[in-house]
Amino acid sequence: MTTTAPALNARVIALAHHAARTLAEGALDRHGITFHQSVTLRAVTVAGGSVPHGELTAEIQNSLKTTAPLVEAVIDELLTAGLLAREDSLLRLTDTGRDLYETTAAATAEIAARLYAGIPAEDLAVAGRVLTLITDRANAEPGAG
Repeated sequence: MTTTAPALNARVIALAHHAARTLAEGALDRHGITFHQSVTLRAVTVAGGSVPHGELTAEIQNSLKTTAPLVEAVIDELLTAGLLAREDSLLRLTDTGRDLYETTAAATAEIAARLYAGIPAEDLAVAGRVLTLITDRANAEPGAG
């Protein structure tokens, strides 16, 4: 009996997202960090270790499609935990924050490596292009903010 793969649609994307995110959240939980906190630490890391507070809030709000108060609560959690520090209008990754981010990034990279193992690079490139196009189109829709 052969099965035919379903065409790419919102359900297929959502199922893949939730299955992978569940695994990632399990790894993050083992290190005492939430998904939202991890996304926030990554944004500061990618920005070079420090970022203006307002810029970080806007980026995380857009990335996670959430509200500014929720993002501010996550930032407060990271400040309280000593993973971020405030320097004037900048938020800076602390050494502890950097170490935790590197540890959790390695853990989630291992999960991704297992999930993507054996998928041809060309297929991953096509999937990346298609999902990026879908994301761009969805972000351009009214109310996507």
